[in-house]
Amino acid sequence: MLYHSHKPLPAGISSAAPAQPVVDARFLADYTWVDQNGLRQTDQRIFDRILSLINQAERMVVLDMFLFNDFAGDPGGSESDPNMRPLSAELATVLMQRKAKLPDLRVVLITDPINHIYGGIESARLQQLADAGVEVIMTDLNRLRDSNFLYSGLWRLCCYWLGNSSRGGWLPNPVGTDKVTLRTWLKLANFKANHRKMLVVDSNEKLIGLVTSGNPHDASSAHGNVALEFTGPSVADLLATEQAVLDFSTTGIEPLATAEDTAVMMPSDTTIQVLTESKIRDYVINTLNQSGHGDRIDLAMFYLSHRGIIKALTQAHERGANLRVLLDPSEDAFGKKKNGMPNRQVAAELNQAGIPVRWCDTHGEQCHSKMMLKQSANERAELLLGSANFTRRNLDDLNLETNVLLLGDKGIPAMADASAFFELYWKNGPDQFFSRPYEYYADEGRLRYWRYRIMEATGLSTF
Repeated sequence: MLYHSHKPLPAGISSAAPAQPVVDARFLADYTWVDQNGLRQTDQRIFDRILSLINQAERMVVLDMFLFNDFAGDPGGSESDPNMRPLSAELATVLMQRKAKLPDLRVVLITDPINHIYGGIESARLQQLADAGVEVIMTDLNRLRDSNFLYSGLWRLCCYWLGNSSRGGWLPNPVGTDKVTLRTWLKLANFKANHRKMLVVDSNEKLIGLVTSGNPHDASSAHGNVALEFTGPSVADLLATEQAVLDFSTTGIEPLATAEDTAVMMPSDTTIQVLTESKIRDYVINTLNQSGHGDRIDLAMFYLSHRGIIKALTQAHERGANLRVLLDPSEDAFGKKKNGMPNRQVAAELNQAGIPVRWCDTHGEQCHSKMMLKQSANERAELLLGSANFTRRNLDDLNLETNVLLLGDKGIPAMADASAFFELYWKNGPDQFFSRPYEYYADEGRLRYWRYRIMEATGLSTF
C-alpha cells in the first residue's frame, strides 16, 4: 500500500513546460442551457472544431482521450433527446476516412482502459480504428500511483495477477449493457485513469494543439465543456507529454514527430504553458496565494474538493480578491442520480466563508468545464483550463491530466471569450438559464460534510 501510493512516477509525468510565445489562441466552449419553456438547449462547438482540424491534417494526428465510446448513450437516439450526439462514431469515422484518403498519415490514439471495461469486453470501436491503421495505445494504469491505496494494496495481493477476460461474464456492466466479470469490478475499484483530453494535428507546415475538458463519449455529448486551441512551440511541449505516456505504456512504437514550426517566433507578451498532473495544482495554489485586492478570480469546475485549493480560495477571499465559483450540482451521471458529493459540501464551506457560489442549471447533463480565469488590475489575465478537476485524485500525481495556461492582456480574443463565457453562465442570458443561486442545492449537513472529507482523504470515492 505504501509503495504503490508513493512510488516514483514514470519519466515525463508531472511536468511544467516553459511558457512559450503563442501565435494564435482560440477559446472554444460547448454551451448548455434551459430556455423559457424549460427545455434543454445546446450549442456545441468543440468537437466540430476537432473534426475540422483532423480533416485538414496531412502528416500527423495525435489524440489522447479518456472516454471514447458509446456506453450509456441515449437509448432512444436523437429522436428522444436531440441534444445527444454519437460523438464517438463521428470522431472514429473522420479518423478512418482521413487515414483512408492519406495512407501515409500517422494517426495515434492514446486512451484509457475504461473503454474496454478494463479488459472485460472487446471494444468494437477501438478495434475498428486499429483495423483502419490507427495506432491505438491503451495506457498502462499499473504504472501510476494508487489513489485508493487501502483497497489497491489488497487488490494487488489477491486479484491483480488474475488478469481479465473479454469473453463475457455474469455481472452487470458499470457503464454499458454487456455482462462483465468480477475481475472487471475488482479492477474498477482502483479508481485511476488517464483522464487527459488533447489533440495535435499538422496544418500548413505548422502544428496545432487543442486541450479540452470534453470527451468523445456519446453520453457526455450534452455536457458543458471548454477548450483552448493554439499554435506555436508549446504544441511540441504538448506532444512531449504524450510521448511520456507512450514510453511507459507500450514498446516498439515510433516516437512522435515534434518538428518545429517554420515561422520564427518573436518574444511576446502572450504565452502558453503546458502543465500536467501536480504542476497544475502548484500553479493554482501559488496563483491564489498571490491574489488579493484588485484581482478577480472566476472558477468553473465540475469537481472541487482539493483541500489545499479550498484553503487557498478562502485565504484569497480574506485578502480581498473578488472570487466567483460556478459548480456542477453533482446531481446526475449518465441517467443515474448522484448524492451531491463533493461539490455541495465544498460549496457550503465556501459560502460560509463569504465566497459567492452558483450552480449550473443541469437537466441530466453535467457542467463539465474545468477552468480558472484570473484578471488583475494591471490589465493582465491568466486562463487555465483542461482535463483536471480540482480534486486530490486529479492533482496529486494520481491520474494523468493535461491543462494549458494562457497568459496575456485581458483584451486578447481568447481571454475576452473566456470571460464572456463565465459571465453568461453566472448571470444568465435573455430567455437562457445557465445557473441557479447557491440556495437551490445547498446542503449544509455536517454528517455528509465529514463523509466527503474522509472520502477525499482516503481515495474511497470516484472524485
